[in-house]
Amino acid sequence: MDSYSRRKFLKLAAAGTAGLSLTVNSCRKRAGLGSERPNILFIAVDDLRPQIGCYGHKQMISPNIDRIAGAGTVFERAFCQVPVCGASRASLMSGVRPTRDRFLTYYTRVDEDKPDVVTLPKQFRDHGYHTISNGKIYHHRDDDISAWSEEPWRCGGEHRYLLEENKKRHQQNQIKTEGKGPNSRGPAFEAADIGDDQYPDHIITEKSIADLRRLKNMDEPFFLGVGFIRPHLPFNTPKKYWDMYKHDEIDLADNPFRPEGAPDVALHNWGELRAYADIPKEGPVSDETARNLIHGYYASVTFVDAQIGRLLDELDRLDLRENTMIILWGDHGWNLGEHGLWCKHCNFETSLHSPLIISAPGYKNGQRTGALTEFVDIYPSLCELCGLQLPEHLEGTSFVPLMKKPNREWKKAAFSRWFAGESIRTDRYRYTEWTNKENKQYARMLYDHQIDPMENVNVSESPEYAEIVQKHSGMLKEGWKSVKKISN
Repeated sequence: MDSYSRRKFLKLAAAGTAGLSLTVNSCRKRAGLGSERPNILFIAVDDLRPQIGCYGHKQMISPNIDRIAGAGTVFERAFCQVPVCGASRASLMSGVRPTRDRFLTYYTRVDEDKPDVVTLPKQFRDHGYHTISNGKIYHHRDDDISAWSEEPWRCGGEHRYLLEENKKRHQQNQIKTEGKGPNSRGPAFEAADIGDDQYPDHIITEKSIADLRRLKNMDEPFFLGVGFIRPHLPFNTPKKYWDMYKHDEIDLADNPFRPEGAPDVALHNWGELRAYADIPKEGPVSDETARNLIHGYYASVTFVDAQIGRLLDELDRLDLRENTMIILWGDHGWNLGEHGLWCKHCNFETSLHSPLIISAPGYKNGQRTGALTEFVDIYPSLCELCGLQLPEHLEGTSFVPLMKKPNREWKKAAFSRWFAGESIRTDRYRYTEWTNKENKQYARMLYDHQIDPMENVNVSESPEYAEIVQKHSGMLKEGWKSVKKISN
């Protein structure tokens, strides 16, 4: 028995048949024929920053994500808990926040860091939903295995190259560097003049469409997780998506410099990008390389948007849309040269701010809310929307009240962290401080978003902000529970 099968057997054995006994009669109507509980199409997009049309970026070609927004609620200020994929997904799916010792890296697993909780998909499976995971939902395919009604599916070769010269270069670099360190991979982008069907996200969509056709005729409502790979590096997509953008009109970051007064610990050497060929081991990339990277990112988003459109079209064709809730989220933000940074892995707004959009039956279309929301809020919100009990371990707050009244008074802060750096976002400010294991502070940042929305000047040491710094530091120490009070 291989390691995956062994892990699966142990997880299923531990779960037993408890989940099956909770299936209730109200869920036994066919999913496509008026189930009393809505189906859920749960769409995750890797490394997606709010660089899309419905977030005000009109240069971006994202008509299908914008289509979901037009039929639902856009959360304009949603923040991940951790700016790296594995830990962010583990926090979101467990409904539990990161700590100094939990949910830290891309390699994080829920079943290792927090094995005692019922996760989001497990809660739905235990309450009569047929749960499926396609593509990248968790970072690891075999994490939280008992949450799924079917074996989690990944298409393989998710970061593949299709041009022969890029395949060869990737292979040579892997041998040369033993697969580690700078320039250990192929190019950071590829625009192959081939069909969509050769790339992983199209294959993920094909599998998900086939599942929708099966699920329509099942006796339970469904929870279908679809995790897209792009715009994760390398930015490999069909050439036609690159051609949708004029290269010379691709904007470079307005602030490709270190923020004034930012501590060293706030910055990083973007090792994730430096692993790719033609990226310097140290120092900035050239303007042309930066423009190619941003062009590739845009093309990747538009490619994924096209796949999302195929899913939406299939929902309509199967007459499932009326009773299917759609949630779309990016697991964290991404830097495109801002502050001289690329990738995520930091406590700036560019890494922590990510899209969150929900379209749910019975709720108004075309809504927007500027309320502060967090990814740990997704678990309790989906439970409330579907009439499921909220587990006691949850550390987020259901944002369903915002879907009813988008401008209502809401929580006062959103909390995130990256290793020893803990960050709090309030209505006007982002404050971050770094502490050692004895909880002694050794660095901090404060950005005033009212006058500095791009976070170019750290004002934490300015005398006029001393009271603000003290207040936000106190809020961090008191923790998320102290600021979650919401007015009725």
